[in-house]
Amino acid sequence: MFTRTAISILYEALAISPAVLLSGARQVGKSTLCLGQDREYRVFDDLSEREAALNDAIGYVVSLPKPVTLDEIQKVPEILEGIKIDIDKKRINGTFLLTGSANVLDMKKAKDTLAGRIIEIVMWPLSQKEINGKHEENIIDALFAHGISGIQATGISYDALLKAILSGGYPEIQKIESVRGRALWFNSYISTYVERDIRDVGELRDISAFIKFFNIIAPRSCGLLNKSDIASDAALTEPTINNYLSMLEMIYQISLLKAYSSNVSKRFIKSPKLYMTDSGVFCHLLGVTGLEELHESNHKGNIFETFVYSELLKHTSYSISQPSLFHYRTNDKKEIDFILEKGNKTIAIEVKASHTVKKEDFKHIADFQSKSTQKILGIVLYSGEHILPFGDEAGERYAVPLSVFF
Repeated sequence: MFTRTAISILYEALAISPAVLLSGARQVGKSTLCLGQDREYRVFDDLSEREAALNDAIGYVVSLPKPVTLDEIQKVPEILEGIKIDIDKKRINGTFLLTGSANVLDMKKAKDTLAGRIIEIVMWPLSQKEINGKHEENIIDALFAHGISGIQATGISYDALLKAILSGGYPEIQKIESVRGRALWFNSYISTYVERDIRDVGELRDISAFIKFFNIIAPRSCGLLNKSDIASDAALTEPTINNYLSMLEMIYQISLLKAYSSNVSKRFIKSPKLYMTDSGVFCHLLGVTGLEELHESNHKGNIFETFVYSELLKHTSYSISQPSLFHYRTNDKKEIDFILEKGNKTIAIEVKASHTVKKEDFKHIADFQSKSTQKILGIVLYSGEHILPFGDEAGERYAVPLSVFF
C-alpha cells in the first residue's frame, strides 16, 4: 500500500468545502483512497445506483446518508444539480466527496459546475517519491523555497531509473516484474478502461478510428501539437481531432503544455506541446518493453522527457507554491523543455538522457537568462550521479541527476 501525497490535500479540502471532486485516470488509486474514509460509499458502476440517480437526481441526493462518497461520478453528471440544491439548503463542509475517471466539470452533461461549492483535486499515477515512501517530499516546493540547496540526488542505479521509466506510475504495474506481464496489463488498461471512459465522456461513433488516432499521437509525445498533420496521418477531420484530443485530456491520458511568453521576446512559438501523462503507457505504445530496448531506442530522449513531464505534473499539482508550467521555443529554434514560474521566480529545465553534461547543453538556458531582467535558475536533468555547477555571472546553472525525483 502506497501513502499518497493527495491524502493530506483531500483532508484539507473536505474541511473547507461542502463538496470535493477527486478526479484522475482509471486505476490511479482514487477508490482505494476514498474507501479508507469513514463515510457512506456509493459507486455508479452499480447499475441500480446509476438508474436511481438518473431517474430522480434531487430525490436520490436527499435520500443519501451523509457524509457520502459518490464514486465514478462521470457516469451520472446530471446528479450535480441535486448536489447543488442539497448544499444550498444546508451547507456543511465535507458532505460530498465525488470521484471521477474524467473531469466531470468539463463534461457537456454537467450543466452546473457547482461554482463556489466544490474544490477539485487531480490525482495522478504514483510519483517516484510516493513509490519510494517519500510522499511528503516535493521538489518543486523545495526548489522555489531553497533553490538548488533544497534538493539532493539519491544515487539510484541507471537500470533502476530505466525500470521506473518503463513501469510508469500506475499502482498495479508496480507489482508486475515480467515484461510479458506488464504488456498484458497495459493492453488490458487501454482496451478496458481508456476505450470505456472515452465512451462515457463524449460521442464516439468509431472506436477503431479513435484507437488508430491514439496510436498515431503516442509517438508525438514531447512534440508541438500540429493538428493538420495529425488529421492527415489519421485520415480524420480537424474537428474530429479536436474532439478526440479533448476527450483524452478529460480522462487524463494526455496533457497539452502551454507555450511560454513574456516581454523577453516577441518571437515565441505559441503552439502547445503534447505529452502522454505516463511514461509506462508511452513506452508500451511505442513497443519499448525492456531495459535494453529503452537504452537503444530512437525515442529514448522523448521517453525521458515524458517521464520528467509526468513527475513535474505531479509535483506542481500537489505543491504549495503552485507555479505555472510552460515549454519554451522561439522562431530561431531556441528551446527549453520546461519553464516553471511563480511570481518573480523562474526555473528553466532541460532534459538529457545522457550520463554526462557539457556547457553546450546550457546554451539556450544561458540565452534565456541573458534576456531576462530577473534571476533564473537553470537546470539540466541528466542520468549521472552528482549535482554539478555550470553557472557564471549571468546566472545559476546546474546539472542535476534525475534521481532527485526518487
